[in-house]
Amino acid sequence: MNKIDKRLKLTFLGTGTSQGIPVIGSKHPVCLSKNPKDKRLRVSVLISWNNYNYVIDCGPDFRQQMLTHKVTKLDGILFTHEHSDHTAGIDDIRPYFFRQGDIPVYAHQRVVDSLKRRFDYIFSENNRYPGAPAVNINVVENDHPFGIGDLKAIPIEAFHNRLQVFGYRIKDLAYLTDVKTIKDKEIDKLKGIKVLCINALRIEHHHSHFNLEEALEFVNKVQPEKAYFTHISHNMGFHEEVEKTLPENVHLAYDNLIVNVNE
Repeated sequence: MNKIDKRLKLTFLGTGTSQGIPVIGSKHPVCLSKNPKDKRLRVSVLISWNNYNYVIDCGPDFRQQMLTHKVTKLDGILFTHEHSDHTAGIDDIRPYFFRQGDIPVYAHQRVVDSLKRRFDYIFSENNRYPGAPAVNINVVENDHPFGIGDLKAIPIEAFHNRLQVFGYRIKDLAYLTDVKTIKDKEIDKLKGIKVLCINALRIEHHHSHFNLEEALEFVNKVQPEKAYFTHISHNMGFHEEVEKTLPENVHLAYDNLIVNVNE
């Protein structure tokens, strides 16, 4: 295996909240910013290594994100939870299905049940709509790592207010979003990681998301080599101004940022 094969590549496809930035019709200064780093699609990442491509979450901007990054092969989707900004793009896996066959999806049983209700024309076993994509369902359970490609994904359980969500650790990379609380035993699963991605919604307190202060406290607990904040609201402020206030190893992620995670 050559050197590049020993590296995970993390691509931030989107780093915004459920409304994205700019928010439709908003005159907030951040929404009017000309800086590309202040323009954020709905939150998702692409994790690539060898010839594998997996995305975590598949929101309403999925098609645009795949076209931007010229992703011609998709090996699977790992879902964090069922909210629309994380799942609404699933119909756009059709081109991958047409080329590759059934697309593997990985999710908590509750999320699978939600997808079956909302996208019954995809998930129906007996009456799938002709031309709809088909999926290979893999139910994720906490404390049960599972294989993706030739690597292992470790589920990390957290809570989005009262809603259970999964983050995932893949080798020395961990991705969690929509987190408000997380138990110590789950934080223990993050020991020794090099790159941590975690949500940081805004400066002010929020009932179901880490704010900036809480995200920084979480980074201090986990002690990764580097941390990147995502799921960012326009109420966080301008990217360049907030970035200057962060510790040296902590950054605001932005759309299309690529991070190489060495073994």
